[in-house]
Amino acid sequence: MKTKIGILGSGMVGQVLADGFLKHGYGVKIGTRDINKLSDWKARAGEKASLGSFKEAAAYGEILVLAVKGTAALDVLKMAGSENLAGKTILDATNPIDDKAPENGVLRFFTDLDESLMEKLQKAFPNAHFVKVFNSVGNALMVNPDYNGVKPTMFICGNNENAKKVATTVLDQFDWETEDMGMAEAARAIEPLCILWCIPGFLQNSWTHAFKLLKK
Repeated sequence: MKTKIGILGSGMVGQVLADGFLKHGYGVKIGTRDINKLSDWKARAGEKASLGSFKEAAAYGEILVLAVKGTAALDVLKMAGSENLAGKTILDATNPIDDKAPENGVLRFFTDLDESLMEKLQKAFPNAHFVKVFNSVGNALMVNPDYNGVKPTMFICGNNENAKKVATTVLDQFDWETEDMGMAEAARAIEPLCILWCIPGFLQNSWTHAFKLLKK
């Protein structure tokens, strides 16, 4: 398993996943537009953590994590540079959430069911290996969630089998059960799980749940 992680995104999702990778022994560089806002994170994160631009984080990482607002994802990848993305696994935690307010607790997306955000990103950067992952749960539960010994299910998809094996290795370390749903088109179903996951939060202020696929 490669050990250098480039995180594209400095919000809470990016920071939580960065902390998770550091916890499991990886080196991490967070890419951001403004490294000054992460000075506190860097001070506590330790010697295996560093900060830089999106391009620097993408160049550093043997594995990349895309953890930005869906509306910014394409621009951030362009700033990272296609030459720094080519051939790499990109763990895509984005969701195509529109800026419009939710309706009765239901988020609005700027995509439709005929093309997911991840498909758009994969088409824009065909030499990168995107895997949809970490998009259907809140950031507080992404790393080693505690459900009394029961592993929740993380649904993934992507066109590259080796990249999905990388994602599965990470999910194993982070105490998730992985369900591979196939090729990139499956992101059309996986991304809307974000909408479903958020409804209890918006309506009941309940944000501690996760999905579990039961098999007979």
